[in-house]
Amino acid sequence: MKIKVGVIFGGESVEHEVSVISAMQAMNKLDQEKYEIIPIYITKDREWYTGEMLKDIEVYQDLSLIKKYGKNVVLYYRDGSFVLQKKSFPRTIVGEVDIVLPVVHGTNVEDGGLQGYLQTIGVPFVGSDVYASVVGQDKVFMKDIWKNAKLPMTDYVWFYDIDYKQDRDEVIKKVEKLSYPVIVKPATTGSSVGIAVCGNREELVSAIDDAIQYDKKILVEEVVQNLKEVNIAVMGNYEHQKVSEIEEVLSANKFLTYADKYIGDGKGKLKGVKAPVKGASKGMASANRKLPAELSEKVRKEVEDVAREAFRALGSSGNSRIDFLVDEKTNKVYINEINSIPGSLAFYLWEAKEIDFSTVLDEMINIGVKDYKKRVSKTHSFETNILQGFAAHGGVKGLKGMKGKLR
Repeated sequence: MKIKVGVIFGGESVEHEVSVISAMQAMNKLDQEKYEIIPIYITKDREWYTGEMLKDIEVYQDLSLIKKYGKNVVLYYRDGSFVLQKKSFPRTIVGEVDIVLPVVHGTNVEDGGLQGYLQTIGVPFVGSDVYASVVGQDKVFMKDIWKNAKLPMTDYVWFYDIDYKQDRDEVIKKVEKLSYPVIVKPATTGSSVGIAVCGNREELVSAIDDAIQYDKKILVEEVVQNLKEVNIAVMGNYEHQKVSEIEEVLSANKFLTYADKYIGDGKGKLKGVKAPVKGASKGMASANRKLPAELSEKVRKEVEDVAREAFRALGSSGNSRIDFLVDEKTNKVYINEINSIPGSLAFYLWEAKEIDFSTVLDEMINIGVKDYKKRVSKTHSFETNILQGFAAHGGVKGLKGMKGKLR
């Protein structure tokens, strides 16, 4: 019997389209001899849809088709199964899932929100739990944890948007304790959205004004000189971790931008997706890179070791990509950030180690099953009910005055 895998993607996020690309790639590479693939698309207004049509990338060029022909559903637990039920009458069951594979990016979905819902209803799912998802999306939480773990990072400060609005001069004074150039980032966005490098105060103010359009919390870090950006994927959980090949990402800009990562050139088609799309991106698989990266053995080993430590320190699980900054002149390594659910699921980093995408997905699902078994083996509630006998001991006397108000 095939395992029913619900692939969830989309959502109210600035990385919505990136998520669609990643999901198309993953669904095309899931082993159909092992798995029954159930696509579950979350629209930008948070409605959930399912249906075979959602496996076709061309559908997403006209989102009205999804609302017209897709099945608007909710996912919940019913009679021992996790079911997809139509929201409209008749409210029939249109599908079931055994495990969920979230292929989502950014706020409201990758940041623990979706994972919290899945964990609440009890469905097994792939990837990091609520806690690791939250700190994996919030760059401030992430860096504070890594700082406590004594991992190598650039100097940074952070502040809330309200701090900046109430006392701009004080925030700028705080930031300028760092050395220019600095990089300004919204704390919880991904895909380089809202990020800018600043060489002076005028550029800093402009960058902050832009960043607070995306987030209430802003991170500012010193820029690494003689920069080489390298990425590595980590697979596993808190018990075991293994690492992929290391890539060097190439960009004509001061950092890898959204356009570098995702904007297509109009000539190709999505890698791993059957239907060609004019101007489509291949997701993170389309970024310019050296793979493997040109690194000394010492730097390579440091990146691998720090990646494992960072993954474990956050309590991450599944398949994450961790980004590093290397000063080519000093060979100093700095950890930058983690992507709990990376674009294209970082399959290209594993393929460079001769581990194909289908195998990566198998391993991710196996880890998800193991995590679920560990989670349900722990005590989360007690059989006893402390409310039994509450009335007999006068516990409801205070409620008499509420009679009628509770109806």
